[in-house]
Amino acid sequence: MENKEIARVLWETADLMEIAAEDGFRIRSYRNGATAVEGYPERIADILADPARKVTDIPGIGKGLAVVLHEIVDHGSCERRDLLLQKFPPTTIEFLKIQGLGPKSIALILEHYRISTMDELERLAKEEKLRVLPRMGAKLEEKVLRSIAQYRMRSGRYLLSYAEAMAEELAGILRGPGVDRITPAGSLRRGRETVGDLDLLVTGPDATPALDRFIAYSRVEEVLGRGENKASAKVGREGLQVDVRALPPASFGAALQYFTGSKDHNVSLRTRAVRMGLKLSEYGLFRSEGDARVAGETEAGIYEALGLPWIPPELRENAGEIEAAEEGRLPQLVDLADIRGDLHMHTVETDGRATLEEMAAAARDRGYQYIAITDHSKALAMANGLDEKRVVEFARQVRQINRDGLGIRIFSGIECDILRDGAMDLANDALAELDLVIGSVHSHMNQESAEMTDRLLAALECPHLRILGHPTGRILLHRDPFPFDFERVVAAAVARGVWLEINASPERLDLHGPLIRTAKAKGARFTISTDAHHPQHLASMRYGVLMARRGWLAKSDIMNTLAADEFAAALQTRS
Repeated sequence: MENKEIARVLWETADLMEIAAEDGFRIRSYRNGATAVEGYPERIADILADPARKVTDIPGIGKGLAVVLHEIVDHGSCERRDLLLQKFPPTTIEFLKIQGLGPKSIALILEHYRISTMDELERLAKEEKLRVLPRMGAKLEEKVLRSIAQYRMRSGRYLLSYAEAMAEELAGILRGPGVDRITPAGSLRRGRETVGDLDLLVTGPDATPALDRFIAYSRVEEVLGRGENKASAKVGREGLQVDVRALPPASFGAALQYFTGSKDHNVSLRTRAVRMGLKLSEYGLFRSEGDARVAGETEAGIYEALGLPWIPPELRENAGEIEAAEEGRLPQLVDLADIRGDLHMHTVETDGRATLEEMAAAARDRGYQYIAITDHSKALAMANGLDEKRVVEFARQVRQINRDGLGIRIFSGIECDILRDGAMDLANDALAELDLVIGSVHSHMNQESAEMTDRLLAALECPHLRILGHPTGRILLHRDPFPFDFERVVAAAVARGVWLEINASPERLDLHGPLIRTAKAKGARFTISTDAHHPQHLASMRYGVLMARRGWLAKSDIMNTLAADEFAAALQTRS
């Protein structure tokens, strides 16, 4: 099991314990353990398997929790969780995914109504029976109904990072004699924030034995089908459906184009082919009469035969990319190699897992010219956020570090909370000491759209604010964006010279493609940053770049593609 899977079981167990009104100290120990496991740089399963090592050496993991970790790695669950799931309906864990309902609310609902299904919860909300319970009301019922609808829409979806890791894992199983290449297709290749299934194309002179290796893999939970050239199965405890196709080299390009999608993009291409007297399928591009093959070995050959330049996968959503290609208007998309620095990261001063020096060394090893250290402000007390005195001292410390030299330039920054009324969490004179201020919303996300819009507009008036952090506040598959007038806020950000962050954390990917295009059309400038809490998190930059590419952004749209001196100069202007 990966660390995130282990942490999820610990979080769920802690929530179930809270629903059962168990001892608060034990609940905190499970949650602290989940945090420690999730952020630990090594695989916990590997440590547990090594008799020379002790998992109790990890801060936050005691002897009792070490036993629980062994249970989770061996069985996918733990005794405490299983006992609680016997006491409560199995859907209790699903209830916890509904916005507006925490463990205490769920305990109250179960005590009064003894429900066991999501349909029953929905019926209670529709019949206005939740509002009669303590600390609940009509607004909560509305939120629960919206969240249930959204939960059903996203059920069966997986984070892009999870699908990517699974693709890499399976590629190691599929490799062998007769296999030349293994290529992910589908929504993973297009860079969608979440994926519903995983398509892998295997090409070579004798690729079909790879299907047998796939079916025999130990993490295959259920075989859905095995044909001559295709095998399908549910893989891993999460049940991700994976389709593996073995292809002859002559059809690889056509199959890659077809299975990458999107469906609407493919329909438009096939329509174009028909107008040209051609037929396009996963097997190739053929003449309508005579079935002579025109193209198929490469993707570029397919597009060229249709009178188009190759269209990057991230753009293939039938959102104007075919017309732009035809007219020579496709943008030169930003590339990961264009990024010169990471502007959002946390250290042990607040809730990070590494020191400033360790984060700087990791960034330097990635070839970056600069970073900004942006720990939390004081409103996030549980993260030990910085107050004004610590901010001023931090700015002084960074100036000294840059004088001494670390082989990479450090910009002093802060992720400053935007308070409920739009005020910034720190005084202006303290913010003025810093090189870079990110403003982010971390609380009171249930405000109405007009109120949240006013809050963000007020924050943009701060003269020291340079970046609006994770602008919609979403957590993928967990928390939907908070409502606000996006276009109005973007217009104000452009007028004030505030840049919009594309948060590359795979749990956020905020902003995403359509909103990025909307903001770019209004003249917005962007930064791509990882929100890293550990050196390993810096690798997530590629996901932010994917979002930028899906938003049709070029290198010139993104501020942290500038060289260090150019970026420093840009910080001094409001444009």
